[in-house]
Amino acid sequence: MIKKIVVGELETNCYLFYNEEKKEGVIIDPGAESNKILNEINKLNLKILYIINTHGHADHISADEELKKFTQAKLLIHKADLSWFNFFSLSTPDAYLEEKQIIKVGGSSLKVFHTPGHSEGSVCLLGVNPALACKGGVNRSGSHLGEGFIFTGDTLFCGGVGRVDLPGGDERKLFRSLKEKILTLPANTIFYPGHGPECTIGEERKHNPFL
Repeated sequence: MIKKIVVGELETNCYLFYNEEKKEGVIIDPGAESNKILNEINKLNLKILYIINTHGHADHISADEELKKFTQAKLLIHKADLSWFNFFSLSTPDAYLEEKQIIKVGGSSLKVFHTPGHSEGSVCLLGVNPALACKGGVNRSGSHLGEGFIFTGDTLFCGGVGRVDLPGGDERKLFRSLKEKILTLPANTIFYPGHGPECTIGEERKHNPFL
């Protein structure tokens, strides 16, 4: 299951990805409002295994410390974004994300794609689970069981792409990441970005002006 929680002044999409039967889950991009996120975790009665940051910018990591304290989950980020992380966070990562790494959550899994461009250590998280259903504010018209999905952080948005004007940003790398790792996914793959609504890869191929 996927639960979206919009947090902070920049309206960052924090996601809970979890197995409803086993009550295990991960938090993706807890950018602010730790109490709001914890309330949802408690409602769902989840054991959080990992806190995953798609990159090290403040609006995606600022609630890491509080959530790690309360959940005792392991904190994961790509090592290439450690300088950003250390600047904005008092936490210490427990491990570093790597290309093609598999993160297991109950009967589901997430596969790490290293997608530099928005930042040097940006990652996307790909998952496929035939039993997956989306709920909690992230349902999209026409979605159905068995579709693939990917969390894209600030690499790809509905109608946009990540900015590249911050330190570590690189336009050439961004579009290489999109072309080689994201846009090759099936058209009906739903992507859940770091800000704004979810869309499908096929819709972005047709309508995203940056692509």
